[in-house]
Formats: sequence, C-alpha cells, structure tokens
Amino acid sequence: MKLGMVGLPNSGKSTLFNALTGSKAASGNYPFSTIDKNVGIVNVADERLDVIQKIYDAKKITQATIEFVDIAGLVKGSSGGGGMGNKFLADIREMDGIVHVVRCFDDENIPHPDGSIDPVRDMETIDLELIFADMEQVSRRIERIKKDNKAGSAGFKQGQVEIGVLERVLKHLEEEKLVRDMPMTPEDNALIKQAGLLTHKPMIYVANIGEEDYACIYEENPQNDYIQCMRKFLTQKYDNNKEVFIVVAKIEEDMVGMDDDEKAEFLEMMGMQSSSLDKLTAAGYRTLNLMSFLTAGPKEVRAWTIPVGTTAVKAAGKIHSDLERGFIRAEIVNYDILVDKGSYAACKDAGLLRLEGKEYIVQEGDIILFRFNV
Repeated sequence: MKLGMVGLPNSGKSTLFNALTGSKAASGNYPFSTIDKNVGIVNVADERLDVIQKIYDAKKITQATIEFVDIAGLVKGSSGGGGMGNKFLADIREMDGIVHVVRCFDDENIPHPDGSIDPVRDMETIDLELIFADMEQVSRRIERIKKDNKAGSAGFKQGQVEIGVLERVLKHLEEEKLVRDMPMTPEDNALIKQAGLLTHKPMIYVANIGEEDYACIYEENPQNDYIQCMRKFLTQKYDNNKEVFIVVAKIEEDMVGMDDDEKAEFLEMMGMQSSSLDKLTAAGYRTLNLMSFLTAGPKEVRAWTIPVGTTAVKAAGKIHSDLERGFIRAEIVNYDILVDKGSYAACKDAGLLRLEGKEYIVQEGDIILFRFNV
C-alpha cells in the first residue's frame, strides 16, 4: 500500500511524514522545502503477532507495511504546471491513496502561502487542482480512444462503451465533484480505474493542529473552529469523505527516536493518552478497504495485506505465485479460537480447523496454512 502525503506548503505534511517514518525529510517554514519526493516504509502495528509468536515459539515476526510518500507541495495553478505542479501530479498518480494534510494551527513564524489560515479554502484548492488535472486526463483519453478505434475496427464497440463512461465522468468533474463520489457499477469502476484519475483515489483528510490543542485528538466533538469547518465542508460537499483524522504532527515528530519508556514518559508529561500514528495507519486500511490475514509457524509469524473480499487463491498468490498456481486448499483457524485453545494442534483435535477452497473469501483474523502442489 502506497499513500501519498499532500498539502499546501507549510501545512505540516513533511513534519508528519518524519513522525510516521522516523525520517529527516526537510520541513522548513517556507514554500517548497520539499522538492523531491521522500519515501518511508512503516510497519503496521498488530498486537496479534506477538501473541501468535508465543504460541508457535516462532523465531521472528514480520509485520505488514505501508509506504508513505511525502510529495512536493501543491498550490493554485498546479494543474497547469504552477509551482511544483507537474511533478506533484506525476508522483501522486503512482499512489494507491492520498493523505491530505490540512493546516489547522496558527503560527506567525510559519507563513501561509495565501496569507491566512482557512482549512476549507485549502481543501478546495487541492481538490480543484486534482479535478482540473483529471478533466484534462479524461479529455485526452476520450480523444485517444476515438483515434484508435474507428468505426468498423475490432475495438470500436468496447471503445464506445468506454467513451460513454468517460463522458459521464467528465460531466461529473465539470460540476467540481470528485470521481470517487460518482455513482458507478463495478464495470464502470474498472474502466475508470484504468484512466488513473487522481480524484478516484481514496483520500484521508488529516487536520494538523497546534501543540496547545492536543486535547482535540481525544474529543468526540473537538471545540476547534478549524476542525468544525473541515467536517461541515466535507459533510455538505462530498458523499464519501466525512472522516477527519486529527494529529499534532510536531509532537509526533518530537517522539521520533525515543524508546518505548521515553515515549510513554513524554506522552504522560504532555497529558496525551497515546501516539495517534497507529490510528492513522488503521485509517489507511479503512479508506483503502484493506485487511490482514496471518501465517504462522516455528520460523515466522507474519501479517499480509490484501483488499477486503480477496479469495483464498489470490491471498496465496500474495505470498508467492507458486502457491496460487498450485493451490489445493487453505487450512484456516480463527485467531480468537487459536488463542482460546492455546495451540494449532488443540484446534485441530477439537475440530475447529476449517478446510476451504479457492473461492473462499478471506476474513480478518484468519490464520492460514496453504496446501499446494506445483
């Protein structure tokens, strides 16, 4: 999973990237302190792995990972090449999803490119630039399909179908709406996905608040005008983007390099219950509709990331193509049952081990042993 971190200059996205990845990406208080993209790999915290390791006496644990990419700042006119726009758009097309960091803090020492703090204006700026870029992309694709699939050609009929879908997409974009909010069939979705549209990608909205407002992280209805404005805007304008994730990027960055004891002491000193980064990782899974299945043995306990709805045979292919090609069956035990019984053998003796075929839909918490023959 690759998540691209975007935001206006001085929104705090590079600071948040550093906190997430333990990196030292430039995070200066001036526009375009990020020029080249920065990449960091983050382990996905999963307490189940520690429990399973003890049951199997496994030699190592391998966590699932997320790749975060800190992308050059976006400004008005980026869709037309303004600022670092062309570079930004090329980088973000490679992402599975977008983390949009929105500035929700005041600091006279960190200038805002538009001269004032306004989260709604900032969100609209980026959304509109993505929409304009998608409009151009869709228009070019329609023209290319028309050129490559003349009447009477083998691809003409399918080309007409795709043109019809893309023309509906273009109309939707012209109304300044995001493609991911557009009603579509699974067939439409597959065609649209091929176009690599930016507003089709899932997006996580992150409100980056100031250190003095850290208590907002734990409040169900934070008394912070910036956050309230963000939520109202998203609820009114978009169908599928109502969640606002709250983070204090500067505090999170200050904890980089601390061991667990130091981190716990720092959080207590700040009056914070926990780091918010694990929650952001979980938000990434929800937004991209992902889940984990587990494998276990004396050598290794491991978590594997797959889309929700993945079949057993495709999950096997996530591990190795040979397992998918030679798939025989999946032997599955539920995590909670394994913990309750205490061992794989006890689950088997109790008849709690399930045998599933290729079309079985893998569930969160499944611990799977794949049988195969190549």
